[in-house]
Amino acid sequence: MQLNLKNPLVFFDLETTGINIVKDRIVEISYLKVFPNGKEESKTRRINPEMPIPPESTAIHGISDEDVKDCPTFKEIAKSLAAQIEGCDLAGYNSNRFDIPLLAEEFLRAGVDIDMNKRKLVDVQTIFHKMEQRTLAAAYKFYCDKNLENAHTAEADTLATYEILKAQLDRYPDLQNDVQYLSDYSSFNRNVDFAGRMIYNEEGLEVINFGKYKGRLVEEVLKTDPGYYSWIMNGDFPLNTKNADRDQTEKFQFKITL
Repeated sequence: MQLNLKNPLVFFDLETTGINIVKDRIVEISYLKVFPNGKEESKTRRINPEMPIPPESTAIHGISDEDVKDCPTFKEIAKSLAAQIEGCDLAGYNSNRFDIPLLAEEFLRAGVDIDMNKRKLVDVQTIFHKMEQRTLAAAYKFYCDKNLENAHTAEADTLATYEILKAQLDRYPDLQNDVQYLSDYSSFNRNVDFAGRMIYNEEGLEVINFGKYKGRLVEEVLKTDPGYYSWIMNGDFPLNTKNADRDQTEKFQFKITL
């Protein structure tokens, strides 16, 4: 099924040094940009993470320190990458929980201002799990009747994700061929920050989504425990989470001054 697009939709996948959004870095990014007219553009880039790649990560994606030693850093490609995805919606596999938060961190570290909160985000894994409950390779076999060759390479995973989404739209009549619908369907929560440490409740109010204050309103926590803000800002949290926390605190302080 041809995707029904209003904006270009960028399918992308990251290979990284690990799975810690705060500490780990990108070593490869591959994207497939699908335009509303059906035109497709793809690109894959290796990136020097400026840190050692752990052997256990190399064992998964096959990328070693030697492979990326002469590659550009993310900071060096950040502006051009931001330009390439400007005005695009984003799609991936487990992207809402990992790839989007990590990519946002890399842009923040590079000092490149890109607001991904305005993008529609389609997570093909979420659709798959809600429908069938399996892995990427199984999803590819199930929906496309193909074996996923070169799994855990960014390019192969990106292309497979694109094919799976089209096959999902063919298979499930209830799935609307609309990126806004797919973005909403891909989400388990309405996140305030990409890592989901704060979410919106049913009334659209910001709520803490972890730790001892899980389920409590952010404004309520700031009233009763003002030091909680400092704990987050000085703790081992993603920069995007800290920015969101700063925004919520500024809103609360503005209310107090009114």
